[in-house]
Amino acid sequence: MDSIPQDSPLISVAELETALASSRPPALLDIRWQLGGPPGAADYAAGHLPGAYFLELDRELSAPPRADAGGRHPLPDPEALGEALRRAGVSADRPVVVYDAATAMAAARAWWLLRWAGHRDVRVLDGGLAAWQEAGLPVTAELPPAGEGDFKPVPGQLPTLDADGAAALARTGLLLDARAGERYRGEVEPIDPRAGHIPGAVSAPTVENVGSDGRFLPAAALAARFAAIGAGERQVGVYCGSGVTAAHQVLALEVAGVPAALYPGSWSEWSGDLERPAATGGQPG
Repeated sequence: MDSIPQDSPLISVAELETALASSRPPALLDIRWQLGGPPGAADYAAGHLPGAYFLELDRELSAPPRADAGGRHPLPDPEALGEALRRAGVSADRPVVVYDAATAMAAARAWWLLRWAGHRDVRVLDGGLAAWQEAGLPVTAELPPAGEGDFKPVPGQLPTLDADGAAALARTGLLLDARAGERYRGEVEPIDPRAGHIPGAVSAPTVENVGSDGRFLPAAALAARFAAIGAGERQVGVYCGSGVTAAHQVLALEVAGVPAALYPGSWSEWSGDLERPAATGGQPG
């Protein structure tokens, strides 16, 4: 999709190619990751966009999990996040582009964190590495030198929800569950303590934000999707299993023109607290 608006949080392959050849090229961050899979470092080492730095989602874009709160991917310590970003060449006045293998399910976590931390110019490569290679553009195994960025996070620049806030929003606004429909309905739960969903939440699987090519649906199609479930009429919040794919939903909502808060602890935190209720069934996802 090469007709992405300039103010979109997405960037097309053609736009990125032009930006990288400019006098002010963006910092490039490779965020390849998959739930339950090996870290994406090996894939990065085998080939990445020229000049891109790899950031590990589990270690650098998340704090270590705690037994009492925060879920499987707690928000990282701002100082530690800042150090990782500066090593990757991120500066306050330099644009940043993040990408992953294709669908931005992982890259959206970096997009959201950078925005939450106060960076004003962050975009996601639509279609990721797959779209870049499909266009016949080069990848490299050469590692860039250590970056010398100056970005210092100022956390809290995007809205978040805690468990109580998510429960309240499910009653008074619109709380979207970004997981697969079968997990929302409680039919399966492959990783978290209990099956089900936050009572009052609405199923909106993240995978429906993208087409078969891994690119986001057009803004109008996303707007229609979210409008059909009430987004835009009420305050919106999003959760998933551990706050990763929920960031993708927040990104899709921004493309659609709908602001949304993220519940970072998500179902992994909620379901670990046995005093909080778990609903099952509900509309298909």
